[in-house]
Amino acid sequence: MKLNRRTLTTLALAAASLASLLPGTALAQKKVVLGFAQVGAESEWRTANTESIKSAAKEAGIELKFSDGQQKQENQIKAIRSFIAQKVDVIAFSPVVESGWETVLREAKAAKIPVVLTDRSVNTKDDSLYVTFMGSDFVEEGRKAGRWLVEKMKDQKGEVNIVELQGTVGSAPAIDRKKGFEEIIKADPKFKIIRSQTGDFTRAKGKEVMEAFLKADGKKINVLYAHNDDMAIGAIQAIEEAGLKPAKDITIISIDAVKGAFEAMMAGKLNVSVECSPLLGPQLMTAVKDIKAGKPVPKRIVTEETIFPMEVAAKEFPKRKY
Repeated sequence: MKLNRRTLTTLALAAASLASLLPGTALAQKKVVLGFAQVGAESEWRTANTESIKSAAKEAGIELKFSDGQQKQENQIKAIRSFIAQKVDVIAFSPVVESGWETVLREAKAAKIPVVLTDRSVNTKDDSLYVTFMGSDFVEEGRKAGRWLVEKMKDQKGEVNIVELQGTVGSAPAIDRKKGFEEIIKADPKFKIIRSQTGDFTRAKGKEVMEAFLKADGKKINVLYAHNDDMAIGAIQAIEEAGLKPAKDITIISIDAVKGAFEAMMAGKLNVSVECSPLLGPQLMTAVKDIKAGKPVPKRIVTEETIFPMEVAAKEFPKRKY
């Protein structure tokens, strides 16, 4: 019996429909859906972080619903509520600030949608509201910055005046990087933070705040400690425009170790950058699959990181992925 094209198409559709009802078939395998609420795109680091998440989701065959919070908590909360309404399998987000998440996290828990925190943690008494927090140890990053400075200035007599460019007010990295740094330098009274202000993790704000620091205390400043590379790069511009030599007249320490920082170090304008890896995508996708499969996941997954002084920048630069 000869079958025409229309009959063949009808039979194929019927077979596909039947296959979708049978468990264990390829067609029955639904894609895992991940809803991710990102902070924004405030820095080179964040751009690399977003790219890592998007490419890792694609590679892992995970359907990604991505939202850019534009550095506003209310936007992230709105996105998380939208993910709950869409009944995604897992929600992940990088919280712009530490507090104010309790209500929306309870809503996710009530909807039985597991939550993963990436890069930054939240301040909550009930840690059952999220499955795991993966990312860097920000306090330790601050300590690494402090230890490097103490070692560099160990022979210096007299006061060491430090100005600090803090990250976004209330964010975990800003709080912890300050805490870790101060923990180390307080052992020696010659180290003094004379000014500390937020630069909101952006290059433009870093430049603007550094200009104000220089106007107020120009000749007194010995060290700049920036909570990220983008603010440090902005501050370098301000230092040069003030007729000073960055990394010589003012020692500059920053955190993240993005390519822009390596370029600044190779140009002799930045002394050291503490690594904070944004490449969390593959780690996140592994955790999402394990959670969906009901496998146990550690409550805290720490990223391994190091520190790069300017002397090694040229050698390390070709290996950098971000």
